[in-house]
Amino acid sequence: MERVLIDTDVILDFFFNRQPFSDHAAEVLSLCELKKIHGFVTPVILSNLYYLLRQTAKHEKVIEKLSRLMTITDVLVIDKEVILHALGSGFTDFEDALQNFAAINSGKVDLILTRNIKDYKKSELGIMTPESYLKTKIDER
Repeated sequence: MERVLIDTDVILDFFFNRQPFSDHAAEVLSLCELKKIHGFVTPVILSNLYYLLRQTAKHEKVIEKLSRLMTITDVLVIDKEVILHALGSGFTDFEDALQNFAAINSGKVDLILTRNIKDYKKSELGIMTPESYLKTKIDER
C-alpha cells in the first residue's frame, strides 16, 4: 500500500470545494478511507486546517471535520530533529520543510501530494499533484 503525506492545500481543496481541484482531493481522501493508500498529515497541517476552517465555521463544526479526517489518516511526528532539519534545509517555505522532514524522518512516507510542487523541489521524496497521482492509479481504482 502506498503511503502519502497529504499537504494542507489538498485537504483545503476538499473542505472548501475549491474547483477544479476538489474532485481530485476528494478522490485521494476516498482512497485513504477505502484503505487503498495510507494517508498521513502532520500536527502543523492540522493546526493550519483548524485555523483556516475556523474562519468560516464554528469551532464544533471544525472539530467534527478534523475528527473525521483523523479516522482515515495518521499523524506524523514533528520533533526537535525534524525542526532542525527543516531550519537547515534551504527550503524557502519553512512549513513545507517541516512537512518534508516529518515525512522523511518517519520512514513511513513514499510520496507527498501537494499542488505546490515548486515548494518541495529540494525534497528527496516523490512529489506529485493529486491529479497526476490519480492518473497513475487509474487501473487500481
